[in-house]
Amino acid sequence: MKILNPFRLGLLGGLGVLVAVGIGQTVISLATILTYVGAALFLALGLDPVVTWLETKKFPRWTAILTVLVGVLGVFTGLIFAIVPVIAEQVRNAVQATPRLVTAFFDGTVRESVETALPWLQVQDLVDGFNAWIADLDLTTIGGGVFAVGIGIATGITGAIIVLILTIYFVSSLKSIKSGLYQLVPATKRAKFIDLSEQVSAAVGRYVIGQGSLALVNGVLSFIVLTLIFPAFGLPVKYSALLAFIAFMGSLIPLVGTLSGSIVITLLVLLFNGPPSVIGVGIYYLIYMQVEAYVLNPRIMNKAVKIPGALVVIAALAGGTLLGILGALIAIPVAAAILIVVQQVIVPRQADL
Repeated sequence: MKILNPFRLGLLGGLGVLVAVGIGQTVISLATILTYVGAALFLALGLDPVVTWLETKKFPRWTAILTVLVGVLGVFTGLIFAIVPVIAEQVRNAVQATPRLVTAFFDGTVRESVETALPWLQVQDLVDGFNAWIADLDLTTIGGGVFAVGIGIATGITGAIIVLILTIYFVSSLKSIKSGLYQLVPATKRAKFIDLSEQVSAAVGRYVIGQGSLALVNGVLSFIVLTLIFPAFGLPVKYSALLAFIAFMGSLIPLVGTLSGSIVITLLVLLFNGPPSVIGVGIYYLIYMQVEAYVLNPRIMNKAVKIPGALVVIAALAGGTLLGILGALIAIPVAAAILIVVQQVIVPRQADL
């Protein structure tokens, strides 16, 4: 038996550790790019069943892809034009109201109003605390925080555009990507690998369509209800598109998305319009969440991804902890993919032992 030189063994082990650390640092450095690629591939797998369905309706593949992409771009553009004016108006109103608020604060109007409305409140203590806070305020920190927020918004917009472009590319070339991947697998195992890969991609596609359908139902119903019913309670129609978009985006997040979106919408209605419209909006979303949980979700998602409910909760929590919102989105189809592999690869091997 040949005995390895201890120095050579230690050197090889040290080099192995350095290579592993280098690979880890590279992955960390590319984390943002890998996230964009993963999100785009996830969306492409979700759009591919729609392309396939159009192909069954006698659409040539290029026409089906073009139709889907035009639809996605149209929805994206429509949402931007529906949301940006409302946000711009609120920012403009806030800027216009700021001088009046500052003047009212310094001439004592705000203090008199608060003392009249809340006689039990120690207004002088609040004023003294506010003055002390102003005196200790670090303008450099505030400027840095505002700059960081601006950078974050710009990064988010840039990331969304990158994901959209990658999604367009992946949708148009998904078949060739799959074909190239299959060629890397040994011929003896290729058929089984292709079968499993197609099942996994189909599970991901069904999940994206199912979750998107739930989000679409929430968004459309929110827009209809907020447009047709709540103007009678004083809620302006111009807010309907923004609030419906928040409902749509919230419902894309598993488990807690609809609840979080409903809370945000209710708080915004309270800020924009106050009672009585906020009470009606809150009651509506309470009713809708029950309908979604007990009627819509079981009918749509049980057909989309057939995995145990406990595994859904665990996967969503784990994915959200590791990768945030994106992790929560992709965790359930990843769990479904792992379940397929376990059922069709590991379990049969264990049965043969």
